[in-house]
Amino acid sequence: MKRLVFLVNTPEFFLSHRLPIAIKARNKGYDVHIATGSGDAIGEIKELGFRYHYISITRSGQNVFAELKTLKSIYSLFKLLQPDVVHLVTIKPVLYGGLIARITGVKSVVAAISGLGSVFLAESVVKKVRRWIVIKLYKEALKHKRLRVIFQNPDDRDLFTIHRIVAKSNTKLIRGSGVDLSEYAVYPEPIGRPVVSLAARLLKDKGVFDFVEAGRLLKSRSITVDMRLIGDRDPGNPSSVSESDISLWQKEGVIDVQGFKESIAQEYAKSNIVCLPSYREGLPKSLIEAAACGRAVITTDVPGCRDAIAPDVSGLLVSPKDPTALANAIEYLVKNPNIRVQMGKRGRQLAEKEFSVEKVIDEHISIYDELTKNV
Repeated sequence: MKRLVFLVNTPEFFLSHRLPIAIKARNKGYDVHIATGSGDAIGEIKELGFRYHYISITRSGQNVFAELKTLKSIYSLFKLLQPDVVHLVTIKPVLYGGLIARITGVKSVVAAISGLGSVFLAESVVKKVRRWIVIKLYKEALKHKRLRVIFQNPDDRDLFTIHRIVAKSNTKLIRGSGVDLSEYAVYPEPIGRPVVSLAARLLKDKGVFDFVEAGRLLKSRSITVDMRLIGDRDPGNPSSVSESDISLWQKEGVIDVQGFKESIAQEYAKSNIVCLPSYREGLPKSLIEAAACGRAVITTDVPGCRDAIAPDVSGLLVSPKDPTALANAIEYLVKNPNIRVQMGKRGRQLAEKEFSVEKVIDEHISIYDELTKNV
């Protein structure tokens, strides 16, 4: 039996983005193991019958001793399990897991580049130096002989090939983690005051402050609209909004900060428009979910975001870091409900054609089978 190990930073991310793939691999006869850092969802992974392993891994990397502990933890796991293939998901598992896979002789490596993070948005000298270091680390981590690096958009893949981090022949383009379309019903738009929703971690890089400013502009224009932020703060991320930011917005009355919601499909059913004014993404699941729910989308013309819609067909593209352009786009769709509804219908068609979870699962299983053939 071929052994497959998923290495992911948090159990919650595994469940939300890789669970259907793991289930299909197990059903096809793979011996599937899940390794993550700490999180409340560990129990759910175990209840699903997967072999679970805790890895001492944190999302931030400020403590040298903690990072050495992480490397040792991954090394011990790979030596113990001797997997035929490891699937590395998110930045730190890819960097650390790729390096340790070479040292421990793991036969095959799948690395998922689901987004390049804030380091690739570098503007300051310090951040540019960090980016140079990260590129060097990626080059070392992705030197495995039996390798596939999965990208969610062509811009990220081009960046890696231009910097000679990985050969294009070892890459695969898969547009996101997919959605189970049966779980995202299309309901008629709610009647009354138009609702515009942004569902994401409350980070500057997600365009949250631009969304708030757009709300202020719309209010100054007397555009009647309900602007909703759906998501939590991320205190471990330097880009996170603060509690004082949220308090200010709530007092101001321009934005309704609703916190984390378990069912995003229900929230989109209550919405007329979905926004994500992010500065860069892999391929945002929130926009795929919006399309599946038949909602028109407004997002930024940046890698990942522009790949999640059909511009001017299922949604509108605006310049990043431009609250005025965002407000103009929202105003246009608010004042043109027929266009908005048609965009939502086209979005559902796009989701059915490109983003079904079954398609994504099959593409992943094909990669595992190809890499482990004759191993």
